[in-house]
Amino acid sequence: MAKFDSTQWSIVLRAGGTGADARGALDTLCRTYRPPVLAFVRGRGFPAEAAEDLTQAFFADFIERSAHADADPERGRFRSFLLVALKRFLINANAQKRAQKRGGAAEIETLQENSQPGADAVVETDTPERAFERNWALAVLENAMRRLREEARAAGKAQLFERLREFLAESPDEADYERAAHDLGLRRNTLAVAVHRLRHRLRELVRAELAQTTASRAELELELRELRGTLASVLD
Repeated sequence: MAKFDSTQWSIVLRAGGTGADARGALDTLCRTYRPPVLAFVRGRGFPAEAAEDLTQAFFADFIERSAHADADPERGRFRSFLLVALKRFLINANAQKRAQKRGGAAEIETLQENSQPGADAVVETDTPERAFERNWALAVLENAMRRLREEARAAGKAQLFERLREFLAESPDEADYERAAHDLGLRRNTLAVAVHRLRHRLRELVRAELAQTTASRAELELELRELRGTLASVLD
């Protein structure tokens, strides 16, 4: 596969090694995919602290066990692979907890019995899978937005990007356009062109993000369709 070295699959394989490169790859995986993994764990009923611990343990286990044995870009989408690995990990973790309980170890309490509301609280109507998909989509969008911000700064357009960022995910009304044009000292039409260009570039970057997690054009197009559906429900 010609693009394998630039995909998330290659990051998984590098993270299974040793040294600084492996640590950097593991950090990349954790930083990028922590939100959907944590959301799924919380959705399964674990309180915040336990969910954080399980999320960290999952990534360590994921690298140790899955990178060499199972990580194969020809097997399909990385998102699906990650979710299957997470479900398997939680099954094993629960089995270990039950086995340890006889020796005096306490089993993790459920979210309903012991939790505090916070930023990582799950939406009550979400299934764990839905929470995972929603946070995956938002992570992809945020990664693409971060790259777009970096490009804007490199081009000396950081102020323009920060003022127009709110218009990239949702369509502004006429009053919003007028206020932004006034703030930036631009004509209304000039501002509209700038927003159009930023949106176009953002779509390209989102596509590039998803291309790193798929092994074929067909899988990429499927990921794009599913991402649009998820983000539409999130941003509406």
